[in-house]
Amino acid sequence: MSAEIIDGSAVAKQLLAETAARAKAFTERAGRAPCLATVLVGQDPASMSYVRMKQNRSAKNGIDSRKVELPETTTTDELIAAITGLSDDPQVDGILLQHPVPEQIDERAAFEAIAPRKDVDGVTMHSLAATALDLPSFHSCTPEGIVRLLDSYRVELAGKRAVVIGRSPILGMPVGLLLLGRNATVTYCHSGTVDLADQVRQADVVVAAVGRPELIKGEWIKPGAVVVDAGYNPGNVGDVEQAVAVERASMITPVPGGVGPMTIAVLLAQTVAAAEASLG
Repeated sequence: MSAEIIDGSAVAKQLLAETAARAKAFTERAGRAPCLATVLVGQDPASMSYVRMKQNRSAKNGIDSRKVELPETTTTDELIAAITGLSDDPQVDGILLQHPVPEQIDERAAFEAIAPRKDVDGVTMHSLAATALDLPSFHSCTPEGIVRLLDSYRVELAGKRAVVIGRSPILGMPVGLLLLGRNATVTYCHSGTVDLADQVRQADVVVAAVGRPELIKGEWIKPGAVVVDAGYNPGNVGDVEQAVAVERASMITPVPGGVGPMTIAVLLAQTVAAAEASLG
């Protein structure tokens, strides 16, 4: 058996087409395009490249970009002031703080300066709590992208056992909450899990989001399980040993081309949704 490949690029392309149509309709109605503001602290090459990519993708889909660049020496208070200004600006619909930030900055405090209605990256405590309580909010983009991928491939989650490897507040934790909201039985695993292989072997759905190359061995995958590899490590290597897992799973996301394209597609979709909500 060879797993069906879950094509994140194709699903993201469809979502972006829908988002572009909504952005056009908003622009015609509001007299301006939806606007995503990106805040970048310092000159990290990877972060700068990522921000440029987001700006290019925004422009292609009818969304304006505003880039706020701050020096490496920026303090927490200075960053909060910049984000607060964007939160108060009626011309800005979504705010993205590019992370990681320099070590002198309290990243959590900076995230909390983002107004919940503009938290299109789903990083605030408000968004996480709303996700847990199944209340209206913007979800963290990668977890939301994962669930949309599973929906696109008609993966039934209710009653299934899902194992999430990873517990970060913007990926592992919220994706588990979203799966729980779909009536899956969710087990969180992490660096302190002593029986990781046994937990994975029991899973109908595996979400690997730990950031360690090929930590999840292919032989651990239960035959017929659905595997979502949300890891991205140097050399285009995921968190799952794909060469072996693909022979055991029923469906699997590739690296690259699986989860990654969905993240920015969801970010832009949620930016347009924030813009639409601003018109009431």
